[in-house]
Formats: sequence, structure tokens, C-alpha cells
Amino acid sequence: MTTMELSVHKLQIVDIGIVDKMKSQDILVLIKLLCLSRLKATDLLIDSQDPTLVGWDNEAAFYEYQLRRIDDINVAAERLEHAFSIRGLAETLGISKSEIGNSIGRCLNVNLIKISRISKKPEVNKKILFNFIRYGLRLVFPAKPAEIIRGIPTTFAAPVLKNKLFSAGDLIMVWPDTFGKEMGQSVTPLYKSVPFAVRQDPELYSYLALLDAVRLGNPREMNMALEQIEEKFFHVSD
Repeated sequence: MTTMELSVHKLQIVDIGIVDKMKSQDILVLIKLLCLSRLKATDLLIDSQDPTLVGWDNEAAFYEYQLRRIDDINVAAERLEHAFSIRGLAETLGISKSEIGNSIGRCLNVNLIKISRISKKPEVNKKILFNFIRYGLRLVFPAKPAEIIRGIPTTFAAPVLKNKLFSAGDLIMVWPDTFGKEMGQSVTPLYKSVPFAVRQDPELYSYLALLDAVRLGNPREMNMALEQIEEKFFHVSD
């Protein structure tokens, strides 16, 4: 059995319904939800300075600071809640609200997402998603390098994989973007708004560059990317 045949066979075992129902923007939404799931409200504070390190000598001023801090945390919690909403996802991913809703619906139908009974937020089924990435991503959403163009580095030219298995004479691969600073072979991103979305979220950028390494890499490169994705999914502390 060839590598391609083996991948198809294993994808069928995972859930062939995923192939029939998913669209490429669903992967973008799922990965964004994973990034958000690692955030705490305090991560969104504009001023995270610890007052114990400043040397407060005015009790009234310190009390006032604590009150402001509580207000800031409440605002940050609201910002995090908004980030998980359909409107918030639409704003950060550059996808319409209706399509975000459709995407979440499709993912719910194939058990890639469940709604938490505690937080009421959508939660990604990391095991099913990882199996799809391993066995199905490059088959369902293939990609190949094209013309030389200006854009945002991806695969082994992106920071998350830079200088790993990359020969000095090789052309880098980029997502086409008029604001990009690098020239390389054009790679169509999973969804047209990827360049917009990754400029706002470095963690999302890392994930999507790794996914492109799975879509485009040879077996060794693909396995290296999969190891990093697996580490991020299952072993990095929230």
C-alpha cells in the first residue's frame, strides 16, 4: 500500500463525513479557537504591571490601583468573551459573520467542536482535528507552489520553522500579500483572509505555517511539522 493509499485508508477510519462536509475556512476557525482557548482574561490587560514590584508607599494610591485593576480585569474578560463570539471571530479572521456561523455549525455536525457546558464557549476536539491534519489535510486541501510573488513567508520560511531542513538555494514559499516583505513561490493559503488574520495573531501564524508544511512538505518535513503541531495540541500548558 502506497503512502497516499495509506493516508486515504486512515482518513476513512477517522471519519469520511469530515471530508464531505468541511470547507477550508473551517480549519482557520478551528485553529483560531485553539489559540483563544489558551488565553486568560489577564493576558488581554493593557497594563499588566505588578504593583508589588513598584514600591507603593501611599496606601490610598495602592487601594485606588486595586480598584482600577478590578475594572481592567472585567473589561479584559469582556474582550475575551467577545473574541469567542461570532462577531469577534469575524473581526479577527476576516470572514463574514454568516460564514463563521456556518463553519461552527459544520464543525459541530462532525464533532470537531462541542459547546462547553461550563463556559458556553465552543471547544475544539483536538484529537479528531489532529487525526484529520495527519491523514487528510494534504488530500482534502492540497497546495502546490506557483509563481514568484511578494508575500508572507509560510512553511519552512516562517519563524516557527525557519532554518529547519531548508537549503540555502531553495526559494521560500509565501502567501500572496501586497504588504508582504519577502519574495517567494506563491502558495494559496487555506482561506483567502489568512494574510489578514495572521498579522493580528502570531500564534495563529505559527499554526497555519505548520499546516502548510503538512500540505506541501516531503515525508520528513511533514513529520517534523506534525510533531510540532502535536506538541502544541496536547503538551503545551494552557
